[in-house]
Amino acid sequence: LDKVVENNSITGQNAFYLYETYGFPLELTREIADEKGIKVDVKGFEKALAKHQEISRAGKGKKFGGVGKDVGQEETKLHTATHLMHQALRQVLGDHVKQMGCDIDSKRIRFDFSHTEKMTLEQIETVQDLVNQKIEQGLKVTKQEMDFEKAVASGALSFFKEKYPDKVNVYSIGDFSKEICAGPHVDNTSQLGKFRIVKEKSPGAGMRRIKAVLE
Repeated sequence: LDKVVENNSITGQNAFYLYETYGFPLELTREIADEKGIKVDVKGFEKALAKHQEISRAGKGKKFGGVGKDVGQEETKLHTATHLMHQALRQVLGDHVKQMGCDIDSKRIRFDFSHTEKMTLEQIETVQDLVNQKIEQGLKVTKQEMDFEKAVASGALSFFKEKYPDKVNVYSIGDFSKEICAGPHVDNTSQLGKFRIVKEKSPGAGMRRIKAVLE
């Protein structure tokens, strides 16, 4: 965030860059900027967001969720594994856990979430074991398209409300995970292999970051 400050302000395009690239919410950018006396071009952000949504509806560009549209099978597997890990973290650490950012490539997941304390080795192993348990159970992954408000009312997780169009896809993994997402996902968790958390650290105050892989 400090790197995109220009003339004691953050342009709408740069605020959107933080949001679209790193999953950094506008509200958090504004909160930090206010503390430092920095202005944020909110209207510019909204304009950039609207343009992005228009491109997404046309089926081009990067899709929401940390993975691009044209991805390989491994990224697809890792994306589904991320949903399992997210829910496992909430069960082990508490419902305060919320996704703050996600980046997925063909080799690993990098997942940022809200949590103030370093995870213990026992907590890491419990999350890892819970994800692998759900993989071994061969849970079916299903998709439903519905209105955003209806999706939230149904219990689907969502944390970046300005991010979603009126119609959204809700992905359910058995009865374990339910989240608004643009995909892509596998059809069954049995396709994922073995999940392993490689590293857990803090990228900033009030946040933790997990690096994980499928083997």
